[in-house]
Amino acid sequence: MTHPASPVSPPASYPRSAYAALLFGACGMGMSPMFVRFAAEAGVGPYASAFWRVFLALPFLWVWARIEEGGGSAKPTFHKPMIWAGLLFSCDLFFWHLSILRTSIANATFLSTTAPVWVLLVSVVVLKQKAKPATLGGLALCLLGGSSLIGDTLSLAPERLMGDLFGLMTAVFFGLYFFGIKYARDLSGAGRSTFAASAVAAMVLLVVALATQDQLLPSTLKGAASLLLMAMISQALGQGLLSVALGRLPTVFSALVIFLEAVAAAALGWIVLDEALSPLQWLGGGLILCGIFIARPRHTDTHHESDHDRN
Repeated sequence: MTHPASPVSPPASYPRSAYAALLFGACGMGMSPMFVRFAAEAGVGPYASAFWRVFLALPFLWVWARIEEGGGSAKPTFHKPMIWAGLLFSCDLFFWHLSILRTSIANATFLSTTAPVWVLLVSVVVLKQKAKPATLGGLALCLLGGSSLIGDTLSLAPERLMGDLFGLMTAVFFGLYFFGIKYARDLSGAGRSTFAASAVAAMVLLVVALATQDQLLPSTLKGAASLLLMAMISQALGQGLLSVALGRLPTVFSALVIFLEAVAAAALGWIVLDEALSPLQWLGGGLILCGIFIARPRHTDTHHESDHDRN
């Protein structure tokens, strides 16, 4: 039987495996825009691709959950935090695609990267946690780097105001998702919580895709392969490793993964899609890496999320 984690003394240091999970999870999530583009070329609508992302990941996440739980015969359980995490992730993807349709890609991308700001606000205002100067400084550098990574395409226009608002709502829901999936994985482990949240998101996004009459099936083999790879890499691997990291690293620091995702997406666009990067964008990526390094948790920190699942 699984129980919530109990408070323990802080470890001497945060495990390197947690940082590795955060890094590889960010790279996996950062590949999703490339897969969405390939799927769109095959006629798949934006909400349909979001549905396939979570739906096709379910078998992989189920296997992970069973391995994590030792293959026991206990019935799968859905706790409220799992359901909330799934609903929040659905809203994140829904408003992200709405933002892409209603404003520029640059505006949508930058506004979505403000998710760590909302995570910090919830931590300080609601959970009464103290914000460390290093965290604030690192976050400021990441925001500056994020705006630089977008380049000179970031702009404000009255006709795109609603799309910009949708981009901001994307960040809010993704920020809240961090807390939902963190509490869910404390109850039932990373594999089970990611599977449950993805199952809830799949049901919601299927309804959205059908309601908006998105084309569900790809017209090419490349499109089908892109959907499968997005499910395996961006959802099962990316979101799964994020769940792992959230059990071992502070939530506010883990939220900075959204900036690593932007760096990974830009790098993949350069390597795979031959999209040139300007000097300003290189600078932006460097600022983000510096900001994350500055904000990294030290072994002297006493407020952290523990990595103890009770079975």
